[in-house]
Amino acid sequence: MKLFGIIGGLFLVLTAGCVSPSAVSSAPPVETPFIFKADSGEEVDAFRGEFTVPENRSNPNSRDLTIRYVRFAATGENPGAPIVYLAGGPGGSGIRTAQWRRFPLFMAMREFGDVIAYEQRGTGESDDTPECVSDVYIPDDAVLPREEVISRMHKSVQHCRDFWADAGVDLGGYTTLESARDLDALRAHLGAEKVTLWGISYGSHLALAAVKEMDNRIEKMVITGAEGLDQTVKLPSRTDAYFDRVQAAVNTQPAAKAAYPDITSLMRRVHEKLEREPVTLQLETGDGESSDYLLQKETMQRIASAFIADPGRVAMLLQIYSAVDAGIYAPAAGILQRFITPGAPLEWQAMPLAMDVASGIGEDRLSRFYQESETALIGEMLNFPMPQLTGALVDIDLGDAFRSTPKTNVPTLLLTGTLDGRTYPDSQQEAVAGFSNLSTITVQNAGHNLFMSSPDITDVIQRFMRGEVTGDETITIDLPQFAGN
Repeated sequence: MKLFGIIGGLFLVLTAGCVSPSAVSSAPPVETPFIFKADSGEEVDAFRGEFTVPENRSNPNSRDLTIRYVRFAATGENPGAPIVYLAGGPGGSGIRTAQWRRFPLFMAMREFGDVIAYEQRGTGESDDTPECVSDVYIPDDAVLPREEVISRMHKSVQHCRDFWADAGVDLGGYTTLESARDLDALRAHLGAEKVTLWGISYGSHLALAAVKEMDNRIEKMVITGAEGLDQTVKLPSRTDAYFDRVQAAVNTQPAAKAAYPDITSLMRRVHEKLEREPVTLQLETGDGESSDYLLQKETMQRIASAFIADPGRVAMLLQIYSAVDAGIYAPAAGILQRFITPGAPLEWQAMPLAMDVASGIGEDRLSRFYQESETALIGEMLNFPMPQLTGALVDIDLGDAFRSTPKTNVPTLLLTGTLDGRTYPDSQQEAVAGFSNLSTITVQNAGHNLFMSSPDITDVIQRFMRGEVTGDETITIDLPQFAGN
């Protein structure tokens, strides 16, 4: 069962793993010009570049990795530092994001400097790690005790670690700390004294780690969906509070309020129903056949965790829960069919797995997580398979020093959606509590992926880059329709 779908030039490496400002070369990097084509069909001149870094700076015998990027040249009269886009995930592709619907924002940012669609190590065109298909299965048609599920997950991770080691991959190199040091290497490769970091979600997590590594070599930061260095695992109580905010938004629409008068009760009712009596669905196996798949409480909680990032998807989630509540299972089966191949073993990709496990979770937060999850609406599932994999790769955990809150005076713009179901507003403020030059833009009714939700967001980012935003502001956007008229 594929369990988790739902949810270069050379540079000088110093002993600390960073590149000093004095190491910046005055020679421009060797790059290849080409025509970049967006999904919209728009085309623009761009450059392909690459540089090399050690896979694991703490291992003198480490192999080298080739890190790739696309550079869009600055268009403004007085460009600043190169602007490096940091994709989320972990595992997202910066180049793919530039091709996608954020292409207009990439183009708008060129007013302020070269814009770099950056492929982090282990992602997109910088990924040479093979996907691991383990020899471990979790049955689709039976209920296993939680402890047995977690035990099998850990066993599958150990299988994959051995698989990657045999392929020459040092999993200890795929940590946010190594990626942060790559950013300083990129800066040196570009011949720049500083860079501006622009990130979303895990990309913000990487930006926060970079603050600790190269603070005085960062010009500005623009982040949204801020994920703190000890926030890889979100707190279940804050997910419950999120659903309260969703209910308040639903209540502003008469039809939706009538359809969903009590979202929490609806979801708990469905969970209790499936806990008492799981429902057997038929899912296609990919060979023209079908196989039994057991719809359980945890399955619905995982579906919920995958659908709460943005309010538009929450509308779909409410429809799925209402259908199951009424004994109609086709919508849930349709969603599961998109992400699950019945009978498949557990599969892992190196970068997303290692990055999350290495960032990890502190002991106090872990204790709080499990205490809250006992009664929380979606239990342990929001960040599944974390923290369940805590300890699976204990030697790559970056520790509490890494997870401490960074401090900086770098001018930073934080955009926060009030209906962000992945990184919650109060958590985001905690993540940047050590930022003394912070401007927060609250985007009322926006979710996690808010960059393209309003032209006002592009406008405020441009004003910040010009130095015109030095305080907090609010932008309000329209809600989606949570139910039919």
